[in-house]
Amino acid sequence: MNDESQPKKSYSAWMRWGHTFDVLLRTVLVLAVVAMVNHLGGRWYGRFQLNAESRQPLSPRTVGLLQSITNPVKITLYFDRDEPTYHLVTALLDEYRIINSRLQIATVDYVRDPGAALKLKEEYKHQGLSNVGTNKDLVIFECEGRVKTVNGRELAQYVTEKDTGANPADGPMQFRRRILFYGERMFTGALVAVLNPKPFKACYLTGHREPLLEDAGPGGYQTFLSILLQNRIEPELCVLLGTNTIPSDCNLLIVAGPLGRLEESEREKIDDYLHQGGRMLALLNSANLAQPSGLERVLAAWGVGVVQAAVQDPKLTTGFADVRVYEFSEHPVVNALQGSALQLILPRPVGRLNVTAPLADAPRVEELAFTSDAAKLDRGTVRGPRKFPLAVAVEKGNVKGVITERGTTRIVAVGDSIFLNNRQIESAGNREFAHLAVNWLLERTQLMQGLGPRPVGEYRITLAAAQRHTVQWLLLGAIPGAVLVFGGLVWLRRRK
Repeated sequence: MNDESQPKKSYSAWMRWGHTFDVLLRTVLVLAVVAMVNHLGGRWYGRFQLNAESRQPLSPRTVGLLQSITNPVKITLYFDRDEPTYHLVTALLDEYRIINSRLQIATVDYVRDPGAALKLKEEYKHQGLSNVGTNKDLVIFECEGRVKTVNGRELAQYVTEKDTGANPADGPMQFRRRILFYGERMFTGALVAVLNPKPFKACYLTGHREPLLEDAGPGGYQTFLSILLQNRIEPELCVLLGTNTIPSDCNLLIVAGPLGRLEESEREKIDDYLHQGGRMLALLNSANLAQPSGLERVLAAWGVGVVQAAVQDPKLTTGFADVRVYEFSEHPVVNALQGSALQLILPRPVGRLNVTAPLADAPRVEELAFTSDAAKLDRGTVRGPRKFPLAVAVEKGNVKGVITERGTTRIVAVGDSIFLNNRQIESAGNREFAHLAVNWLLERTQLMQGLGPRPVGEYRITLAAAQRHTVQWLLLGAIPGAVLVFGGLVWLRRRK
């Protein structure tokens, strides 16, 4: 007689099937719960967003600035937590704080905590926070008594565009809204403002029909003014007629597309300023080809040649008077634009003058941006087709044994001024060029990397009305009902 008993099966096929089915069902239930939450969220909020903001790396400009901060910076969010941009703001500031722990971030929800809101308004009364009706949703930066506020309503831009993924059979053309988040640009600008005790001063030449800095119209320079302020540059108007001179505390001279003629005395004052180590952003214009402004003569003394003609490039145009520039040299002013473009309007060629025997201390002129080899001029003897330079950077260090009052002379000259007006500055990389140019002129290398808006990714499911009703029935009826039926079967099985 065999004493060994037959082993009993501890895990039958029926039990394996049951456990497998149980795992699958649990997975379906979890997905059903997520889908129902999404469905209910869609009814209350319109759509469910998965934000890709936190996965986008900070720009080198921001990282360099954050790593250079040695003093504590207090950042206060005076925000309603239900605002759509609130979570974008907190996610971005968390990235800032990871790089530098000296950033102290606090939140005051003026809706849920009115007492803290009143206390904050009293603390920052001099910043205009006493009027809650007009000052809601602010991000307040403070360092050593210097305060800069960012309006939360200006952090995001909603762009309506055609939904290319929509099915034409579903009905009329569909559109969607895409969010551009400008938080990094504005927060980094605010940090620059509170970290620098004294702003730079820019003198904006007037008196020759230049664009107006305060003009909000298409041809005005109000957006360019905001770029200067974001970079802690305080502009003031400058008139050089009569006995007026360029102020001794002027860090940057801006000559933006003068249409009238500069007097000889004005040109001499500009040249003297540059010989003292001054900095100048010079923008030409093709509207005064018949009568040059005289800025061309100032630039020629620094090795820059300006052609009395406008460029047209059939390869690089959208069909109007523009030239989209894609070719750049290697220079700090344009390095961040590689892979991007500038959109200029009837630009004039601006390049290096050919000098047979340059002096040892001659300025160093580097051409920055170029047309294609199919470009032509609208007048003159050398019309092309050929490649033309459209912008240059000039630099001249101190001459040995000669001490200049201001330091190293720097000039950026571009053959167009229209590309920085309110209508054009948001095209291509025009805004970024303005930022890069002024910071190179002021030798602020830590701010030389570009900062564009972050696109906020939105992932959604678009359903027709009949499909929505079907999904609603499945989520709210069929799936919960199936769970109840299965639960009953399990209960009956265990009873047996």
